[in-house]
Amino acid sequence: MNSPKITEAVLIKDITFQYGNQKVLENVSLQIKKGSFLGLVGPNGSGKSTLIKLLLGLLPIQSGEIKMFGERVSKFKQWEKVGFVSQKANSFNSGFPATVFEVVSMGLYGKIGLLRFLNRQHKQLVRDVIAQVGMTDFIHKNIGELSGGQQQRVFIARALVSQPELLILDEPTVGVDASSVKQFYDMLDQLNKEKGITLLLVTHDIGAMTDHVTDVACLNKTLHFHGNTADFESNQDLSAFYGHDVHLITHNHGGH
Repeated sequence: MNSPKITEAVLIKDITFQYGNQKVLENVSLQIKKGSFLGLVGPNGSGKSTLIKLLLGLLPIQSGEIKMFGERVSKFKQWEKVGFVSQKANSFNSGFPATVFEVVSMGLYGKIGLLRFLNRQHKQLVRDVIAQVGMTDFIHKNIGELSGGQQQRVFIARALVSQPELLILDEPTVGVDASSVKQFYDMLDQLNKEKGITLLLVTHDIGAMTDHVTDVACLNKTLHFHGNTADFESNQDLSAFYGHDVHLITHNHGGH
């Protein structure tokens, strides 16, 4: 008998988590369908970072269940299916002596081992993902010579080189100028729609986000909203998600 086909990249069920006596997540249930682009929003201290750490297996699950591609996260082994770009990528040591090619190559070490050399196929894969994020012209530049937006593209390429099915991005536009943010979101659209990569974007940038994501989840210790972008935009009670007034401004990049 065939096992049922897994349609979710991520399944979060009844997750509760606390640090000492402080509860930061309470009964959070959320599913991320394969091929979707989910924007996860919430104020500082809402539990977003904790949820990401639980997803990545960096914190132990205290109560509830998380499955990645149908497998409990505690037993999940296929981490090459998951790419992660952290907010800390923006504070990369600009003096680090590595070229764009070398930084992106680091994303393959989990697959090939730290001390193994890249073969011809590996090198081509690195060149392909650098092209994918529009950084071919900078392939031999030192990472420290690039702007914040350019560096962030390189870190996405590093996450993509292991050919993940799910890409998690934690506040990726922090410290990136407005024109680069527009290009950045366009690139994410392309990864999602053309490459079929499932995206989870943690962000404060609600206005820019809603032009691109397919679904929105609002987290503030508990899950206050989870649905498609149209329902989110028409919801008048956004302030309840944040505990203060929130003004949703969407930017229709296609129109005038």
